[in-house]
Amino acid sequence: MLTQIRGLHHVTSMAANANDNNAFFTKTLGLRRVKKTVNFDEPSVYHLYYGDEVGTPGTVMTYFPFPLIGQGRPGVGEVGETEFAVPAGSLGYWQERLAGEGVAGLERDEAFGAARLRFLGPDQDAFALVEAADDARAPWTGGAVPADAAIRGFHGARLRLHDADATEELLRFMGYERVDMRKNLIRLAVPGGNGAGTIDLEELPSAGGARLGAGSVHHIAFAVKDRAAQLEVRRALLDTGYQVTPVIDRDYFWAIYFRTPGGVLFEVATNEPGFDRDEDTAHLGEALKLPARYEGMRGKIETHLDPIAD
Repeated sequence: MLTQIRGLHHVTSMAANANDNNAFFTKTLGLRRVKKTVNFDEPSVYHLYYGDEVGTPGTVMTYFPFPLIGQGRPGVGEVGETEFAVPAGSLGYWQERLAGEGVAGLERDEAFGAARLRFLGPDQDAFALVEAADDARAPWTGGAVPADAAIRGFHGARLRLHDADATEELLRFMGYERVDMRKNLIRLAVPGGNGAGTIDLEELPSAGGARLGAGSVHHIAFAVKDRAAQLEVRRALLDTGYQVTPVIDRDYFWAIYFRTPGGVLFEVATNEPGFDRDEDTAHLGEALKLPARYEGMRGKIETHLDPIAD
């Protein structure tokens, strides 16, 4: 069993409009945009990162806004819902705030004893705010949401699967432990993690497969301390039979990727070097940052990107 993984690092999704996406996460949800860069494989498309003050692993929601992308189709083989942690007693504030902003899909429920508020993003992305009384992480307070209600980071994520057995076995190998089960939901958590350590597996045997598009999660990333820990994880996964990519430099972290038995794309990302490697903390997310190989194309790239209204 691996011990290097400390919980989630980030979750990356697809969107149709960069400005709508930016406004929703920075204004409606009150997160900080910590990086404005481009998709490293398609530089005509933004890659936007939102999180706490410095983009701490376990707080970062990221998006590829493709202007002509079709709508995604929910189903099995994907991350079906992304959960954010908020302080106990704050869901009333959030329900009023989100309703006032015209956010769709508002619904209160409970999962494994915790109160939740479910809602949809601009592209019908599925989210939930989860009351987490013991979450000591400091929120970003530079936005419109007060500190006593602000998002602390991820609580976890819910994966939709035909059959959870193989994915649970993989997560147990990655250091997660089963902590509860309710009907068709299995909860796993990584002990002593970074605060974003919960994964729920939702079994939906008769559901259709997901189709990637606007509102879909592209991949979910797990956090390790550094490149040495990442290489240990990569070797162990290869030895277990998984097809794992070589280490890829994403400027703000190093990444490896592999497809899970249930079809979900997993990433393992390093906590180093962080989002302040090319910007001062006070100005994170302000300038368009490009990987070195694209700097010579900056003028052309900028003409293809719609300006984002801050």
